[in-house]
Amino acid sequence: MSPTTARRRLTREESRAQTRKRLIDTAQQLFVSNGYGGASIRDIADKAGYSQGAFYSNFSSKEDVLLELLRRHMEAEAMQLSTVMGKDAQQPDQMLAELEAWASTLNQDADWCMLSIELQLHAKRSPTFAAEYQKVWDKHRSEIGGVIGLLFEKLGRAPPAAPDELAAAFMALSHGLALQRTTDRLHPSGRMIMVFLRGLIASANSESPG
Repeated sequence: MSPTTARRRLTREESRAQTRKRLIDTAQQLFVSNGYGGASIRDIADKAGYSQGAFYSNFSSKEDVLLELLRRHMEAEAMQLSTVMGKDAQQPDQMLAELEAWASTLNQDADWCMLSIELQLHAKRSPTFAAEYQKVWDKHRSEIGGVIGLLFEKLGRAPPAAPDELAAAFMALSHGLALQRTTDRLHPSGRMIMVFLRGLIASANSESPG
């Protein structure tokens, strides 16, 4: 069978999903290389190989794409954490080891480090974007808070602050360290997060039975 015959024609939904993904990936490249303000919708559409009409049939604005990039990153991060924490029979030491392995991958993507700067800067400049940005941020903070609460529960320790507050602190630490990253081989965020997490666990009081 020839390659042409073997190639299945994409459905309308698949074609739309492919177009959307290509626009998102192209927008990320341009936001990183040119900055959010330096990347126009025309630039994104042209580089992705589509018309501006194709862009507007998938996104209402550049802000819409920026939010989609944020959601995509945070959903992937939450899914990874859920996988680590979802093993009921796992012992606390195993759980911490897996968290350590996951944390070691944080901020290894140089493009995401740059994009996180663009996201935070634009949230300071645009009240409408800031409101949507905060919704995504709050959802992610709640998900990470759930992981932290479960970890302390399995360790039989009382968290020193509300899990959501600890989650916000760790998210701020991760983003702050990402902003300070200066070389491709320097990835301090995950290691430092685990240093602080282990310190909190070591100093936490044991929960009283019953």
